[in-house]
This record gives sequence, C-alpha cells and structure tokens, in this order.
Amino acid sequence: MTIKTFGALLALVALFTLPAPLAAADKETRQMMADIRILQEQSQQLQNQIAALIATLNDSIKSVNGRLDEQTNASRKSLADQKLVIDTMANDLRVLREKVADNNVRVGSLGQEIDALRQSVSAINAPRPFGFEADSAGGATTTPDAPAPPAGAAGLGASPKKVLDGALADYYAGQFDLAAMGLESYVHTFPQSPEAPEAQLRAGNSYLQVGKNDKAVEAYDVVIRTYPKSSSVAEAYAKKGTALINLKQYDKAREALEYVIKNYPADSAAVIWAQQRLNDLKQTTAPPPKR
Repeated sequence: MTIKTFGALLALVALFTLPAPLAAADKETRQMMADIRILQEQSQQLQNQIAALIATLNDSIKSVNGRLDEQTNASRKSLADQKLVIDTMANDLRVLREKVADNNVRVGSLGQEIDALRQSVSAINAPRPFGFEADSAGGATTTPDAPAPPAGAAGLGASPKKVLDGALADYYAGQFDLAAMGLESYVHTFPQSPEAPEAQLRAGNSYLQVGKNDKAVEAYDVVIRTYPKSSSVAEAYAKKGTALINLKQYDKAREALEYVIKNYPADSAAVIWAQQRLNDLKQTTAPPPKR
C-alpha cells in the first residue's frame, strides 16, 4: 500500500468519525445553557424575594419609628403636663408660705398689742400712789404736790408700732438721749418683736452719738448676746469696737473689730467700718517717731 492510499484512508475515517464528537459537544452546550437559564431564573426569583423582604422591612421600620415618635411625643406632653402641675404647686406653695409668714407677723403684732393692753389693764388696776386721783372722766390726774408719773407710763397701752415710731422719730431728729430711752423701753417691753434687734442696735448708736461709750458697749452686748442670729450683730460688733476705742480699751476694741472682718465678710458695710476703725487704732497706738 502506498503512502497516498494510506492518507486517503485516514481522511475517510476522519470524515466519518468527526460528526459524533461535534454532536456530543453540542448536546452538552445546550444542557449547560439550560442550566444557566434555570440558575438565572432562580437568581431573579431570589432577588425579587429579597426586594420584597426589604420593602416589608422598610415598612416595618417606618411603622416602628412612627410608634416611637408617637410615644416620644406622648411622653414629652406628659412630662410637660407634669412640669406644669409641679410649677403650679410650687407657686401655690410659695403663695401659701407668704400668707403663713404674713399671718405670723400679724399674730406677733396682735400678741404685742395684747401684751400692751395687759400692761395697761395692770397699770389701771394697780394701787395708785399718793397724790393720784381719778377725774370724772375716769382718767388719772395729779394734785399740785403729787410726784410726776414714772418714766414710760405715758406709753402704757400704746401699740408696739406707735412706741417704736416715736423712738425712731427722736432718733432721726437727733434727740439721742430720748431715742435711747424709748428704744430700750421698746426692747424691754417687746423683746420677741422682729424689730427688737434693730431697735437695740439703734439704742447703742444713740449712746455712741452722745459720748456715753460705756452704755453703748452695754447696749451692743445686748444685741450680740440676746439676738446672735440677727443681721444687726455684725454692726453691733463694729460699733462696739468704736466705743471701746473711745474708752481707750484698745485690745478689746481690736478683738471686736477683727471678729467682724473674720466672721461677717458678707456684711460689707460692717467690714468697711471695722477696717477703718482698725486703721485709726493703728495710728492711735503707733509709737511716736524717733528723733
């Protein structure tokens, strides 16, 4: 067999055997394409399901957010209503406290009025000293030779405010001796009055004005000792220091003035006064310059 004949046979064999692999490959390709289409369809279905779930989830989130907003608004309104109620109650309580304080002041004033009336009744019922006779109107008169009524008898029966106003009128008029007498009489008669500490302080100031420094110190000590929580205490210490300087009791004066600066820094007027008096005290007690 020649080479040409062998080649022809091979070509013939190849010609008859070639369509079988091509057919098989084409079948596999079609199967793969079918599988791909099925996968694409499944993928599309999954995407549609995911989109539906996302939409449902978004709707649920919007619904929850709406409910949260409603609850938040309701809570805010409830808190606002509660705050309004609390503010109203606090305002009512403040008004009530003011009324109670006002009533306490009125009760205290009425108590002072009652004390004054009791003293008047006691004075009327007390045995009259020799020389006093009742006139036809029921008042008290004196004979020409009778002794004068005791000091302060004219104030018996007067209201506390009237007694205090009279003493303060003397104080502002510069009648310091009369003012001191009236103010101390007021404090002695109405020691629990809210105005008693200030009245006692002004009594000490009256003595200080007329140079009665020893009596001024006594008056200031009454303020310090009897009304320790009063706002008049700081000034009482400061003015006491001034009276002690006038009495040349320099150590005690320095002690009182330094006490004001240390313990009452918020009372600027008293602190300034005390500091000025301390400066005066330093100049007074400073040794003379050497020559």
